[in-house]
Amino acid sequence: MAESKEVDKPSEYRTELPVTMFDRNDFSFWSILKQCIGKELSKITMPVVFNEPLTFLQRITEYLEYSTLLETASLQDDPADRIMYVAAFAVSAISSNWDRIGKPFNPLLGETYELDRPDLGFRLVTEQVCHHPPVSAFHVESKTYRFHGSIHPKLKFWGKSVEINPKGMITLELLKHGEVYTWQNVNCCVHNVIVGKIWIEHTGVMEVYNHKTKHKAVLNFKQGGWFGKDLHKVEGFVYDGNKQKVKALYGSWVYDLFGVDNNKYEEYMRGQPNTSPKHKPPENGSKTTSDVEDNIPTHHLSTFNLNIPDQVTLWRTTPRPEKSDQYFSFTTFAMALNELKDYMLQTLPPTDSRLRPDVRILEEGNIDLAGEEKNRVEEKQRAARRDRKKKKEEWVPRWFQLGTNPTTGKEDWVFMGNYWDKDWSKCPDIF
Repeated sequence: MAESKEVDKPSEYRTELPVTMFDRNDFSFWSILKQCIGKELSKITMPVVFNEPLTFLQRITEYLEYSTLLETASLQDDPADRIMYVAAFAVSAISSNWDRIGKPFNPLLGETYELDRPDLGFRLVTEQVCHHPPVSAFHVESKTYRFHGSIHPKLKFWGKSVEINPKGMITLELLKHGEVYTWQNVNCCVHNVIVGKIWIEHTGVMEVYNHKTKHKAVLNFKQGGWFGKDLHKVEGFVYDGNKQKVKALYGSWVYDLFGVDNNKYEEYMRGQPNTSPKHKPPENGSKTTSDVEDNIPTHHLSTFNLNIPDQVTLWRTTPRPEKSDQYFSFTTFAMALNELKDYMLQTLPPTDSRLRPDVRILEEGNIDLAGEEKNRVEEKQRAARRDRKKKKEEWVPRWFQLGTNPTTGKEDWVFMGNYWDKDWSKCPDIF
C-alpha cells in the first residue's frame, strides 16, 4: 500500500454537524408514501425531508468504523479465532443503522467517495457504477487486508414498514494468512414509518465463509417478536472444515458480541433452566424504550451477555456523541464523513460526495434549497442519460470494471487501482 498524504489528526475530526436537524413531525409522510406501497423505492423520487445529509456511498464507508477488528483477526493463530473476529466485524458493520431513520441520498451515476485514514490503517474508494439497477462498488486496502464488493440495495414500502434488502457479496482478504472470506448482509426492516415510534431490526441468517480453511460462521439475526424478547439479538456458531461446532457466538448487532469455545457453551446451557438470556441494561448508559405503542418492543436496546467463563468480548459498540439524536443519530465516525476541509478541495475529484450541493445544503439546514438542488442534479443526470442514448453511447465507470471474483467465480466489480494516481481529467461533470 502506498504512503498516504498528510491528513488531519483524528482528534481534529468534527463531532457535530453545522446545525441541528429539522423536525420531521412538521411533514406528512403518509401523503407521499401511500403512493409507494409494494413498489421499489429506489425508482421513486423522494422529497429531501426523508434524507439524512450523507449519500449511500458514505453509508457504505461506515462498514469500516470498527476496522480494527480486522487487524485483531489477522493476529490470531487459530483460524477459528480469526473467523470469530471477522464475524464480529460483519456484525459491527451494520451497528450504525440503529436509530438511523433518515434515508441516505441515492448516489448519482459516476459519483465517488474516498476516505483515507492512515490513523486506522486503511483507505477506501467507492463509485456508483450503475444507475438502473443502482449498484455501488467499493474497495478498501490496508497493509493487513483488502475489503471489497458491490451493493445493490432494494427498498420496498409495505404500508407500515420499509424493507431494505442489501443485495451483494462482500469479500475480505486477510493478506498474512492468504485467506479469503465472503458473506452477504442480512435484511433490515424499519417499522412504524407512518405512526408511532420508529424502530429498526435486522433479521436473517448471515454466513461468513473462509474459502481456504473451510471454516464457517453462521449467525442468526433474530426477529424481535411481539414483546421484543429477542430484539437485536444475534447468536450462532463457528464450524470447522469438518462441519463440527468449535465456537459459540452470542450478543446483539446494536451493542456487543461475545465468543466462547463450544464445549464451554454447551456445558453452560445444560445448567440453565431457561436457555433464553436475561435482558441486561447497557453499561454505557444508553436509554431503553419505556413507552410501548404500536408494538414497539419494550427492550429497545439490550445486551445478551451470558457471562460464560472464559468467554471473549469480540466487539463492543462505541457510545454515540451526547447530541447524536439532534444530528440524525449519527455515530462519531459518521459525523465526520461529509466534513469538507480546505486541503480536500485540492485533492478530491469533482465527483466526490462531499462536493455534492444538495447534501451539503441539507447538512446546513436549508431544506427548500436542498430540495431544489436535488431536483437539479437528478434532472442533469437524466439529461446526460438521454444524450448518451441519442449518441448510442454506454456509460463506462471510471474506477471499477465488471469482471469476475476469482474466489467465487461470480460476476463482480473489480477496482482498477488507478484512482490513487489522482488524475481527474476524465471525471464526468455530474454536480
